[in-house]
Amino acid sequence: MTGVQWTAKWRPPLPEPAPRTLFEKLWDSHCVARLDDGAELIAIDRIFLHERTGSVALKALAEAGRTVAEPARVFCTMDHIVDTRPGRTGTLVKGGAVFLTETRAAAQAAGIRLFDIDDPDQGIVHVISPELAIVLPGLTLVCPDSHTCSQGALGALAWGIGSSEAEHAMATGTLRMSRPKTMRVTFSGRLQPGVTPKDMALALIAADGAAGGGGYAIEFAGEAVEALDVEGRLTLCNMATEFAAVTGFIAPDEVTFDYLKGRRYAPKGELWERAVAAWRLLATDPGAHFDREIVIDAAEIEPMVSWGTSPQSSVGIGGAVPDADARELGYIGLEAGTRLAGVPIDAAFIGSCTNSRLSDLRRAAAIVKGRHVAPGVRALVVPGSMNVRRAAEAEGLDRIFAEAGFEWRLSGCSMCFYAGGEGFAPGTRVISSTNRNFEGRQGPGVRTHLASPETVAASAIRGAIADPRELAQ
Repeated sequence: MTGVQWTAKWRPPLPEPAPRTLFEKLWDSHCVARLDDGAELIAIDRIFLHERTGSVALKALAEAGRTVAEPARVFCTMDHIVDTRPGRTGTLVKGGAVFLTETRAAAQAAGIRLFDIDDPDQGIVHVISPELAIVLPGLTLVCPDSHTCSQGALGALAWGIGSSEAEHAMATGTLRMSRPKTMRVTFSGRLQPGVTPKDMALALIAADGAAGGGGYAIEFAGEAVEALDVEGRLTLCNMATEFAAVTGFIAPDEVTFDYLKGRRYAPKGELWERAVAAWRLLATDPGAHFDREIVIDAAEIEPMVSWGTSPQSSVGIGGAVPDADARELGYIGLEAGTRLAGVPIDAAFIGSCTNSRLSDLRRAAAIVKGRHVAPGVRALVVPGSMNVRRAAEAEGLDRIFAEAGFEWRLSGCSMCFYAGGEGFAPGTRVISSTNRNFEGRQGPGVRTHLASPETVAASAIRGAIADPRELAQ
């Protein structure tokens, strides 16, 4: 080009993007706006309600003259106070019927999907959401229930909210949130035989305290976590709220994708391939910074059982009750120095959003097969969903439990908590696969010991708190 001199100008290379945690990727991809007070407006992909909160939020929304912005993204189930006895027609909670009838009416008026008590897909919200693939990797999901963090096991950002927040999320598709701090809990090595995700969670909380995760979004990682199936990961993430965390989650991997493929609300065909390609990017970058790191040797964990009125009051099955708060020991009815193995029990409960999935029932059934519940012990199994119940019956697990002396129930939250309906008698000592053991959680004066389904099953057979490894078949 005559008369023109072109000179290449040097430009410095663009800086490499800073490595990010999985939490930062999930959060930033959903940030709609950063507000002046430091909070952020977060887009919400899925909203799940249940009958204790569903009618409240839906009615308040309608009374304010607002509608659900996207009904296809909102779901509701009957789980918290439904009767789980065969032949159920409603609830045993005094005055509880109004929650059912008003939720039905409000859900129909809003045009959202309701899993009613006679629906074949009915079950506990945190059980049916994963099994139907309502929750997916990369999504945000909220529910007026503190154990919503369970669903982070699929690589989602899921947390519990209040009814007024549910109303706001349904109307706007967003929620105002303050960004939590980040924590990574790494379980290095492999679990010993007979040790479960429930034991991992209780070991973490016992070591660091029930407030140890306060203000944090926690990523669970490490060889022991990667070796878990999705149902085990759900158990681990479920207990993040007992650690006071905002949420808990696990990076999605091939185990996650295999679990989700073909499920009801999972993408299909070409959309599935595109989704998996995007989900594979949902991982913490090497060198990403966490505000706090905890490393636990998984091989050192043994079957855990709680001795007090908080999940942090737990020890290995071979341990003893420590010298602790007099009120806590007085309520639980144990003295310092008492070895937990061998403490007599009155009841055993297998169920809840923590441990009521098919794999939980299979492992518990393997313990009780060919044996019988000890005299004087009441034992119950409550599947987490009607799909779990049917699958268990197809494998004959119901017969194994029934022949061993367990009650075989319909799905629901049941005796995970006392709402004024069915419960255990005051003073009853219960070993339970649930997640909370504060005073009165399973009924006024009831003493609850938290443990894995295997430990619950073994204790029911022995009539006292027992090491499940001694009964492994």
